[in-house]
Parts: sequence; C-alpha cells; structure tokens
Amino acid sequence: MLQQIRVSAIAPALKLLPAKMSGRRAEQMLLSIGLQASRLIHRRQIGGPARGLWQFEMGGGVRGVLEHPTTQALALFVCQPRGVPATDAAVYAALEHDDVLAAAFAPLMLWTDPAPLPAVGGIQQAWDLYLRTWRPDKPHRQTWDDLYAQAMGEVA
Repeated sequence: MLQQIRVSAIAPALKLLPAKMSGRRAEQMLLSIGLQASRLIHRRQIGGPARGLWQFEMGGGVRGVLEHPTTQALALFVCQPRGVPATDAAVYAALEHDDVLAAAFAPLMLWTDPAPLPAVGGIQQAWDLYLRTWRPDKPHRQTWDDLYAQAMGEVA
C-alpha cells in the first residue's frame, strides 16, 4: 500500500513542486502523516469534516496553504494542472478524489512551518512538526512511532 501511494500520488505531486520540497525527508513526513491521519485509506474523515488521505479541513489546512505567503503561489500552480480552481471550497471538494492534489498540498502545509523538515529517524521532531502544522484535535501520540517506522521502512 505505501509503495502504491508513493508511486500513484506522492511522486507525481512532488514533480509539481520545487525540488527543495522533495527527497527522503519529505516522503517520510508525507507517509507518516498520511498513516497517522487516515491510515492512507480514508479519504473522508470518519465522524469529521476533513478530506483527502492527508485529512485537510476547508477552513484550516486548505485555507492555510492557499493563503500562506510561503505556499500561496505554489498552491495556485499545483491547482492549475489538476483542473481545480484555487478556492477553499473547490480544493476541499477535490481532495477527497484527487490523491495527487492531496499529496501536493501536504508538503505545502509542512512548508508553512519555518523549521526544516526533520531528518529521517527524527521521530519526536517529526511528531512536533505534525502537531504544529496539522493541529489535530485529538492527537494520538501512542500510534505515531509504529506508523513512523512503517513509513521509514518504505522510504529506506
């Protein structure tokens, strides 16, 4: 499953973004957060409003990426080839069905944080970055280490 997500969603998404947003650190974070947020299975949050494999909320992550000075132009650039108007509502609706768009918005969300991406293996630093950028309502720290290890096994 992780390899399939890397090939079908993450790789094409990272090709839409500057090279500095790619690499093992980015893939580690994307797989870890995707596993944590949706197990990379649920495109619609169970009992909640989030959409896409990386679980973006319209007024939270979607708006944040579209409006943040660091990511705004890139978000517009990513939306165009996906055929999605760069509006909160249009992106939010598309995330549920467009894994490439979701996989492109995930590293953009990470880039709204001024800290560099953690080194692969930096479990606590990765958790801290996830908390700062995704701001989950009910974070589940007890599942992070195992999910991070699964992602690290795929990235290695």
